[in-house]
Amino acid sequence: MSRLAVASLIFFVLSIFSVCPVAAADAQPLVCRGELCHVDTPDGAMRVTLTEWASTGAEEAAELRWRVDRLDAGNPAENLLPDATLSRCPGSRSATTAKLAEDRYQAVHGKRKACGGPFRETTIRSGLGGPANTIEQITLRVSNDGVAWRYHTPARANVENQPAAWTFATPPRTKAWIAPYDKSGEWTPAYEVFYEAGIDAGTESPNAEGWAFPALFELPDEKGWALVTESALPRDYCGTRFDAKPIRSEDGARYRLRFPNPEEGLGTGDVVPTGETTPWYVVILGQTPATIVESTLVADLNPPCEVQDVSWIKPGRAAWSWWSDSDSSKSYAKQLPFIDLAAEMGWEYYLVDANWDLMPDGDIPQMVEYANGKGVGLILWYNSGGPNNIVTERPRDRMYDRETRRAEMKRLAQLGIKGLKIDFWHSDKQESIRRYQETIEDAAEFGLMIDFHGCTIPRGWSRTWPNLMTMESIRGAECYKFDGRYPQMAPPQNTIIPFTRNAIGPMDYTPVTFTKANNPRRTTLAHQLALSVLFESGLQHFADKVSAYRDLPETPKTLLKNVPVAWDDTKYLAGRPSKFVVLARRKGDAWYIAGINGRDEPLDVALDLTPLGDSVATRQKLAGARVTFITDGKDGESWHTTRRMPKTVTLLPRGGFVLLIEP
Repeated sequence: MSRLAVASLIFFVLSIFSVCPVAAADAQPLVCRGELCHVDTPDGAMRVTLTEWASTGAEEAAELRWRVDRLDAGNPAENLLPDATLSRCPGSRSATTAKLAEDRYQAVHGKRKACGGPFRETTIRSGLGGPANTIEQITLRVSNDGVAWRYHTPARANVENQPAAWTFATPPRTKAWIAPYDKSGEWTPAYEVFYEAGIDAGTESPNAEGWAFPALFELPDEKGWALVTESALPRDYCGTRFDAKPIRSEDGARYRLRFPNPEEGLGTGDVVPTGETTPWYVVILGQTPATIVESTLVADLNPPCEVQDVSWIKPGRAAWSWWSDSDSSKSYAKQLPFIDLAAEMGWEYYLVDANWDLMPDGDIPQMVEYANGKGVGLILWYNSGGPNNIVTERPRDRMYDRETRRAEMKRLAQLGIKGLKIDFWHSDKQESIRRYQETIEDAAEFGLMIDFHGCTIPRGWSRTWPNLMTMESIRGAECYKFDGRYPQMAPPQNTIIPFTRNAIGPMDYTPVTFTKANNPRRTTLAHQLALSVLFESGLQHFADKVSAYRDLPETPKTLLKNVPVAWDDTKYLAGRPSKFVVLARRKGDAWYIAGINGRDEPLDVALDLTPLGDSVATRQKLAGARVTFITDGKDGESWHTTRRMPKTVTLLPRGGFVLLIEP
């Protein structure tokens, strides 16, 4: 984080509260008893200072607060974030010396191959006069692109109150891009609600279920951006979210955490987790959205890879028949043309969707043999239920119980199946979180890749188990089939997603739909093509029918034949959520640059390639590169292609472009 980026966060306020209520601390004024410790960012641009506060005359500190200062060599520190609460438990505290560490690793798939970096970390321990009133320790980690906290609470009596352990506050005039959490129902929760775009921070959720992670905030006066979510969620803990009613005042807004609803997963599982360690609560911070889009902090906070040999984990593209014909997966004959399409396009996989066990004219062993002959791998759909859902789509009840699941996975591995799409989870309770992680672990043992649908959000598990290729948790292109609002909402929503949902992990949106579904799209052809680059997913399922891709002009068709899904680097070039976005992704020496317009008016976008590298060698390489530029024809339903490098791109209403720069 640059010094300018840190300075932009001057009015940004975060606060964290322990599970121990202290009436005296609320009733009486608190005075500072001195500094406990401070932690500097690795780049030396920012300092987080922890101070102890207590009621007048109190012998023990009642509250631990933190503040953030900008450090400028030779000048006094400048306060950026004013004092905010870290814990509210009386008692003695100690803090370890903040140590500089570095954690770098190579990702198998994702927005960037080289991940991680330096950070500083300290542990604050509290002795509070008895286990029922104890937070044993808080771990604070500060990196150049954000801050994270995690609590360890050995006292079981306190766990039920842990949602109160972390609150998030914003200054006045902050704007938010945030999605309401799903109501519990036959198909939900599944993180498939549209994002509210640029609303006032502190706005009450339209439903009682609250606000979902990730939540994006723009600080006032162009001071900076923050993305709030959680990471490294343990299998004995539940997913959390923001409460429906933030606390608003003239000083800003404060968001509180909450646990899942009892109704989630049809009531299966306990609401209160048994785990003693919380996930990391993460705030990614930056002066511009570049920090949000490019950060790998959510994955970085997870444990290292547990898969010894990752050579069998192969990211790739997949054909998919369900979007164009929902009953096609019940027919062996109807699916063969999609396998042929995958072979023609050089795509690695074909996804066999729901009810494949009802095919009267063939079976999966036959399909595996056919696909193998074409050089195409198969991915099979499964219902996750169990008692957690009432969805009747088949096969079901094979992935819920671990013994049954492992037996099925062993059989599939012997057949030569490459991966599984497991759907309809409908809960963030610890019971579901445990099954997610056990499923990934079991699949890794049997050499199977995993795609979760109807599911929770990514929390960086792909670092530990890179066979977790992608997750849905988004209102994706399948909604053209059954949501009348979707064509109107999709253009601006598509520009929000790179800053929010897809910023925290891979996303199975099922993009690039050119033809008409039940509710015709309003986006242009080039907008749809651009989604193949803008949306990152270790398995990218292209959703349209065979003729939609087979009949494409040669240039966009060639792009879809070759577009990568695992990237070496990602750069934000321009954009504003709900308006437009331009990203650049690199594979080897080739840069794929894509942009979309989310508005109903045309837009001119200046193409600044400086973020790709400002060295002389990079500029020379770009200047001498082979260029393929694809954008919309005049009506948005035709193509315009050229080999010239544009300086400015004119986007049609709801339009898009792709620019390929090759050595």
